[in-house]
Amino acid sequence: MKTTMQKCSGPALPHVSKALLTAFAAYTRGHVGRHFHSLRILENGAPSRLRGRPLVIFLNHASWWDPLVCLLFARRFFPERTSFAPIENAMLARYRFFKRLGFFGVDRSAGGTRNFLETSRRILASPPHALWLTPQGRFVDPRERPLKLERGLGALAGLAAKAVFLPLAIEYTFWNESRPEILATFGEPIVPALESLGGAGAWTERLGNALAETQDHLVTHSCRRNPAEWDLLNRGAAGTNPIYDGWRWLRARIARQEFAREHCPEAWR
Repeated sequence: MKTTMQKCSGPALPHVSKALLTAFAAYTRGHVGRHFHSLRILENGAPSRLRGRPLVIFLNHASWWDPLVCLLFARRFFPERTSFAPIENAMLARYRFFKRLGFFGVDRSAGGTRNFLETSRRILASPPHALWLTPQGRFVDPRERPLKLERGLGALAGLAAKAVFLPLAIEYTFWNESRPEILATFGEPIVPALESLGGAGAWTERLGNALAETQDHLVTHSCRRNPAEWDLLNRGAAGTNPIYDGWRWLRARIARQEFAREHCPEAWR
């Protein structure tokens, strides 16, 4: 891999620090757990391992929380891969340690698009790698239709035709507790080499339709609020107030009853 990188021109790939990534992932799990009631993936919505091919995960951009949730998914579902993701140069300058987590800088100029495609192509030249993209390029409500994706995603499908492109839908919604839920599902994998399409525009539309279908599938199940349809990945914070919850716990102990911190305890079943 080092020899290949030396022969390629363009920006150098970020060096990922495994120690820093492990520490930041542990922090992220606790941080997400303090702010959300749960992290759930739709039953049968987890991805297959997809071994032997480079991987592009492209998702809707619903929230500031997306990169942290993707970090947890990368550790959970793709532990054998080194993950990379683009970030605006200005943000990378503000959070420089992100570069050691696998982020690389991009800008919206024509030259920036070329650098993004070149860096992405080099990342995908090694099958153990994974590239995470939010091709909407801005925060968008998960129910907004039609999806408007940047053409760079379609151009990348032409350059990395043997890679697997995997849609991921995420939304942050309130069910029955004081804190919101994080709900997600992966869609069907797409390999551009196995389909006959035109240029970047056609591929952007094809991938956009796949992401929209995945989001619509997620919305349908989210609205039902049925915990039996979901696999619980992370149990987060619950309860109303520490003082009030402490009083409820004491009453339950005195009465020799089971204490349930959640407003709807059946949500965990």
